[in-house]
Amino acid sequence: MRVEGKEFIAPDGSKFQIKGINVSNWLMPEGYMFKFKVSDSPRQIFAAFDRLLGPERARQFWRDFRENYIGRDDIRFIKSVGFNTVRIPLLWRLFMDEQGEITGDSWQVLDRALGWMREEGLYAIIDLHAAPGGQTGVNHDDGPGYPRMFYVPQDRRLTIKLWQAIAQRYAGNPVILGYDILNEPIAPYHDMATLNPRLAPFYKEVTAAIREIDPHRIIILGGGQWNQRFSMLGEPFTDNLAYTYHAFWASTKRDTIQRHLNFSNRYNVPIFLSESGEFTDEWNAAFRKLHETHGLGWMFWAYKNLDTSSTVVSIPRPDNWDEIVAFVDGKQEDKPDAAVIDRAMAQFLDGIRFKNAMVRSSYLESLGLEGAP
Repeated sequence: MRVEGKEFIAPDGSKFQIKGINVSNWLMPEGYMFKFKVSDSPRQIFAAFDRLLGPERARQFWRDFRENYIGRDDIRFIKSVGFNTVRIPLLWRLFMDEQGEITGDSWQVLDRALGWMREEGLYAIIDLHAAPGGQTGVNHDDGPGYPRMFYVPQDRRLTIKLWQAIAQRYAGNPVILGYDILNEPIAPYHDMATLNPRLAPFYKEVTAAIREIDPHRIIILGGGQWNQRFSMLGEPFTDNLAYTYHAFWASTKRDTIQRHLNFSNRYNVPIFLSESGEFTDEWNAAFRKLHETHGLGWMFWAYKNLDTSSTVVSIPRPDNWDEIVAFVDGKQEDKPDAAVIDRAMAQFLDGIRFKNAMVRSSYLESLGLEGAP
């Protein structure tokens, strides 16, 4: 895959328009996807499961979770219904420790999924959703509540080191469409005047580090302030760059995407939507059609979630899950009975398997996919 003007070009020379889905929560847990409201960042979620299960059982829970949340059946299904690309959000600490050693069993889990995607003819985008220190300044970057990566040189070095490790492992891998360097950098309620000018220089630095190892890979750049603003990036600094934005609950008229079209036209670069959704099927359909009308690729959020109507696959809610949530979020001081916990965990781990979850056909239909069951 390569970039040519405003288009992605497949290996056979044809134009490629992204129709994708995010496999969120799998290698980057988010509290709301467990129905937690207080324990919302990965570190809080991990600590909550330690309290609930004890550290050893919690480690086993997470091994089982990552093993089964996205399985062979999920990848086969994603391809069968008409998606062509899968975005994989990553939490840095599942692939690297605090000292910067590249470690963890998540590498093997990711390897296996990419192998399945290759067998099915899917493309993958690897998305660093939570970088060392945090790049956004909110719960889902697993940082301290501000984008520390842009302040602390050691966090930037670790981020670059992780991208180099990814590039080393997957150099030349034809499954990977591109590397999405940072998810939603620099939230709008932080010091934008200081931080926005630091984004493009960081992108240049990490791109150079990746290209030393994986020279032909497409590099995907997200804008500041929820992947919404690109003015701080300026003109492209190298070839094979693509740009991505996010939009949730927005107008389905052209005014929502006009500034992105302007950026793409000005610099003759591809731009696409990599997160959207979590609304109604009717809105999905209108927003998807808006993008297709203007030749823009799209990726919706999310493929799988717990007990929800705004996703492709809905995981059944375990018995007494509200008790689990109340304890995890600190609203209930006493831990639920051991039998309640055991049953809820067993049902949750069983429910995340594709064969036991519910496929929402209307969601697929809203995305214009023909393979809906």
